[in-house]
Amino acid sequence: MRVENREKTMKTGIMKGMAWCIASVALCLLLTGCKKSTPCNQEGECAEKKECGMKKAAITNMLTRVSVRQFTGEKISDEQVEQLLRCAMAAPSAMNKQPWEFIVVNDEELLGLLGESFPYSRCSNGAAVAIIPCGNLQLAIEGAEGFWINDLSAATENLLLAAHAMGLGAVWTGVHPSTERVKQLQDILSLPEHIVPLCIVPVGVPAEEPEVKDKWNTERIHYNGF
Repeated sequence: MRVENREKTMKTGIMKGMAWCIASVALCLLLTGCKKSTPCNQEGECAEKKECGMKKAAITNMLTRVSVRQFTGEKISDEQVEQLLRCAMAAPSAMNKQPWEFIVVNDEELLGLLGESFPYSRCSNGAAVAIIPCGNLQLAIEGAEGFWINDLSAATENLLLAAHAMGLGAVWTGVHPSTERVKQLQDILSLPEHIVPLCIVPVGVPAEEPEVKDKWNTERIHYNGF
């Protein structure tokens, strides 16, 4: 009898221990927001939680991006410029034609000339570089060349978001569709006719902190028709 009682006591203890372990694991998963199948890294950090944080950061970056028009004059590295261009080229394009060319202006005299010729571009306001996204009409869709505008617009937005995420400032200043501005910039940069500049994007270390604008407007949302 004593042996049987001892076995029952042991079984009860084991069952209670298992129940406690299961409850502890469930509580841990609940608190961390992880799924049971979610792998964790060597530091014990939940991969899903980290991914969730990255997604939130990306959304925050989009919602807080602002146009910066005043810069400190501080230089930025070649690696930073390359990162900006990598992000720009990650944009979608019609039929994946990628009909883009990017002119990077970092020469101070040329930046000054751009600032004089296009005062609205703010290239003379201490920008470290000016990036000019251009459409290459020879790479565009045959018979539907105009889609290059969509492609380069997507690439430019990627560029602006990347600059903001890197702690830099930038602003989109329009060139196309003004034929006068397009021709003027083509002449300054010695661009052939089939290379059409969409805009000028000065980039640099921001010397101002513009207020973030809340542009959410439910009146502009329409479902299944206007």
